[in-house]
Amino acid sequence: MGGGTFVHIRIASIIHTMKNRRKQRQSRTHAIAWAFLFALAAVAIAAYMCVQGGLRMVDEWTQNLPGLDDTDAFNYAQDSVMYAADGTTMLARFQLEKREPVTIEQVSQYVINGTVDTEDVRFYEHNGADLVGIARAVVNNLAGGSLEGASTITQQLVRNTVLSQEATDITFERKAREIELAVQMEDRYSKDEILMMYLNTINYGDGCYGIEAAAQNYFQVSAIDLSLVQAATLVGIPQSPENLNPKTNPDACLARRNVVLSRMLQAGHISQEEYDAAAAEPLNLNPAPAAPSDGIYNYPHFTSYVRDELLREDNPYGCSYADLFEGGLTIYTTIDPALQDKAEAARDKQLDRMSSDLDAAIVAIDPQNGHVKALVGGKDWSSSKVNLATGSGGSGRQAGSSFKVFALTAAIEAGIDPETLIDCTSPMTITEGHDAGTSIRNFGNINYGTRSIQRATAVSSNTGYIRLTQEIGPAAVAETAHRMGITSELSEVLTLTLGSSSVTPLEMANAYATLASGGIRHDATVITRIENADGEVIYEAPDTAERVLDEDVSGAVTKVLRTVFETDEGTAHGASPSNGQPVAGKTGTSDDFADRWLVGYSPTLSCATWIGHPAGSIETPSSVNCEAMWRDFMSAALDGTPIVQFPETEPPAYDNDFNERQDEALGLPPAEQAAEEEAAEEEERYNDPSTAPNTVGMTLDQAAQALAGYEAGYVEVASDTVPAGTVISQEARDGMVVLTVSTGPAA
Repeated sequence: MGGGTFVHIRIASIIHTMKNRRKQRQSRTHAIAWAFLFALAAVAIAAYMCVQGGLRMVDEWTQNLPGLDDTDAFNYAQDSVMYAADGTTMLARFQLEKREPVTIEQVSQYVINGTVDTEDVRFYEHNGADLVGIARAVVNNLAGGSLEGASTITQQLVRNTVLSQEATDITFERKAREIELAVQMEDRYSKDEILMMYLNTINYGDGCYGIEAAAQNYFQVSAIDLSLVQAATLVGIPQSPENLNPKTNPDACLARRNVVLSRMLQAGHISQEEYDAAAAEPLNLNPAPAAPSDGIYNYPHFTSYVRDELLREDNPYGCSYADLFEGGLTIYTTIDPALQDKAEAARDKQLDRMSSDLDAAIVAIDPQNGHVKALVGGKDWSSSKVNLATGSGGSGRQAGSSFKVFALTAAIEAGIDPETLIDCTSPMTITEGHDAGTSIRNFGNINYGTRSIQRATAVSSNTGYIRLTQEIGPAAVAETAHRMGITSELSEVLTLTLGSSSVTPLEMANAYATLASGGIRHDATVITRIENADGEVIYEAPDTAERVLDEDVSGAVTKVLRTVFETDEGTAHGASPSNGQPVAGKTGTSDDFADRWLVGYSPTLSCATWIGHPAGSIETPSSVNCEAMWRDFMSAALDGTPIVQFPETEPPAYDNDFNERQDEALGLPPAEQAAEEEAAEEEERYNDPSTAPNTVGMTLDQAAQALAGYEAGYVEVASDTVPAGTVISQEARDGMVVLTVSTGPAA
């Protein structure tokens, strides 16, 4: 019994011990379980808090995002184009970048497919941010594959436009902002719209932004006409526009092109055969010629002047720098390419006649509307950037005696008869006013004695015009000049009438045009119309016509200025156009012989010419003048146009007592005066036939008009080469103009 008890007790003890141990194990298991649960809960709580914190951070990052409605990032910067008056001759293309937006219908399908296959193969499946792509990129990057950024096309668009200021920030914050805007964009625009925004804005290197600009730049084709090889080349460039520029890094560009081709093959957009053929081809670039750095292609003196006018502060066109270089404007100007070419040819002929250190300028204006039809500001814009026609880059020049026209006009307006006598003796000394003590001489110090204001004009007497200006006052001369179209500041001194103040050929051509139009001034106009990028007219040149001179005054001035060309003593005698068109005008030489001028006009065209040293007031040789250049241009400009006579006008009321005072002080004895009047009447009835305009090549009717005021007759001869009724030759004979006129081929 004792032994059994012992065993029982021991077993019981063991069982008890085992029970205790089991309880302990259970207790420990429960403790571990609870600890795990607590730990899991803690992790969950921490994760939750992290997620919540992350969400709050993302929420903070995406505050103050640029609104897609409030940005012009997608209104692609477009170049502005300037045209001549014909609407087809391009003068300039102004751009910050090479851009030309197109629609999806204007882009090759190879570009569409290649871009999606290369940049964002799931483009048509995601909502702006591609989570699958992100996961794939993470796995690939961790596995040591080629680095992938996982940015969708939409994200790239956002980064390059709306977030362009943040594009270089490699941060989670920028990425979060980029994704948020990408999602917003996909809610607002279709996939095709987003794709075209991308294709119209992405950088293709070499200053090209947008697929059309790139296609034209590298291959000289439109985006719609790009081949598979060309399209793949362009699609590859945006990854690194500088390093993959096919012009500068062709090998790298070719390698990237073949990557694009391989992705198009993988996506099933091209066959193996197409891939093999395309991958074997060279780049075959056909680069467009380099554009001028300033964007100016034709007529730089005129075009640069128009550009500067568009950028001038408070300009009337409502144009800013951004408008011109980014706004896609179309600008139509007044320049006539045919007349401009003739003006440049006349300048070139003149340059051949004189030393290489001299230069020349020409401006031609239509008197009926003020349109600048031709403008030559010198021989070389590219090196000097000085426009001698407008004063841009420099200043105006002294107009010399061509400025006398304003004193003449002011005098006639004041009732002074051009037939009134004036003292033209030389020299003389100014005794009063700002110019007191100044000695005035006629050109060559010729003493012209006493003669009419009209004849003083023909010979350009300086002393006669100073004395005339003493009578009417220099303020009247300045006011008349400004009223007729001179915009430069003028000094109201007696020598103003001799052109002592600086003006430009543009101003002078415009002021003389006022006379050509019968006293109606038009502002000199260089722009007729501006259209915005949508083709809407945003500027139309206004009608600036304003009568500033009575027609009878303008007619009287023109009658006097015709003598400069039509009389033997006129300083422009022999400079009339070759077609016989009547013209009027005035020559000019500045006081120091530095500036030579001839400004003249017909009823249809006003033209100012200038010759001098571009560097400044340097004396020119005595043989230099503007007559030949003016005649060359006007003859070419009016060739083939009908002859237009100046309108006949009644003389104004010459009621100024200056007329009588001068007659009393300077009048000739009665017998001599009567003889002079008789001679003048005879001269008025029949002009000297040796001064008659050349009518060769005109019809008989045209010749009759051109020879008004001359005694003339004609003989007829048969001609196999000259059309019937056309003048073959002309000569002065027996006190009259004798024409030989063709009757056509002999019967």
